[in-house]
Amino acid sequence: MEGAPVRLAVANHPVPPDLAGKIPSRMGVAISLFALYVIWGSTYLAMRVAMESFPAFRMGALRFLVAGAALLLFARSRGAPLPTPIQWRNAAMIGTLLLAFGNGGVAYAEQTVGSGLAALVISAMPLWMAGFSGLFGKWPSLGDWGALALGALGIVLLNHGSDLRGSPAGMAALLFASGSWAFGSLWSRRLDLPQGSMAAAAEMLAGGAVLYGLSLARGEHLSAPPSWRSVAALAYLVFFGSLVAYSAYLYLLARVRPAVASSYAYVNPVIAMLLGAALGGEAIQPMALLAMPLILASVAVVLRPRRARLAPVEPESSPVRAGAGTVVARR
Repeated sequence: MEGAPVRLAVANHPVPPDLAGKIPSRMGVAISLFALYVIWGSTYLAMRVAMESFPAFRMGALRFLVAGAALLLFARSRGAPLPTPIQWRNAAMIGTLLLAFGNGGVAYAEQTVGSGLAALVISAMPLWMAGFSGLFGKWPSLGDWGALALGALGIVLLNHGSDLRGSPAGMAALLFASGSWAFGSLWSRRLDLPQGSMAAAAEMLAGGAVLYGLSLARGEHLSAPPSWRSVAALAYLVFFGSLVAYSAYLYLLARVRPAVASSYAYVNPVIAMLLGAALGGEAIQPMALLAMPLILASVAVVLRPRRARLAPVEPESSPVRAGAGTVVARR
């Protein structure tokens, strides 16, 4: 009946009380994916511009310390409690893996690795994610494996004929960065972390602090006052790349399959290529016209809806009520 409640008992998949607030909304997932696809696709260019004046680790430290402090003040103004000591510890571990080792490793590698090779290595992150998912006891479905393979093929074609040069140190940094990001992303789903924006704030502060330590250890310093281009790029990375996109990534990690949360890795190189053509006058290779449909098809497969197994439920007049594992939905 129109407007009447429809009760769906999802067999063997009860909704834990602590995840009741993490049931994803289609709008929230769509907005978060858009932020990752478009904004993180643009950060390739923004990081290169910022590093015209700022050393790699110092740039990352400034980016995450400023963004983390701003987000912490915002969360506190909305009544969010400060993290507990254990939550600070967990956030420090995840922030180090994702932001210091992951993002910082990419920034370091971009100094000596060509953009084509960097895109190829970074786009393998969903495969790292799939492997670590298996180690945590949840292998991707056959359809997800097919989508990962299709996307990987698309990335190879997208970078056909591009600059694939790279130093051994840069390559090692990219591989380590991809693995650290994937492992940290999955591990974060199993740790006690702060809720909402406070989690992103704590992780960014921790990651920024580690990056600042690495910057001091390498003796980084500004050789001249930064240019306005680099300052503008750094501001873009702080607001859009960190405050908006990183928060969107954490939102997705808590609510969707790892294959969905990591699908941005295939779309980002496409966005970066289109921005390079629009803003930098770079030519789009003919092979890209074949690569982009493959990448879009792989993302469509990953984002396909999944059907839950439904168990029979008693009619409304029955004295037997649905117990644990019942989801109440409305048409």
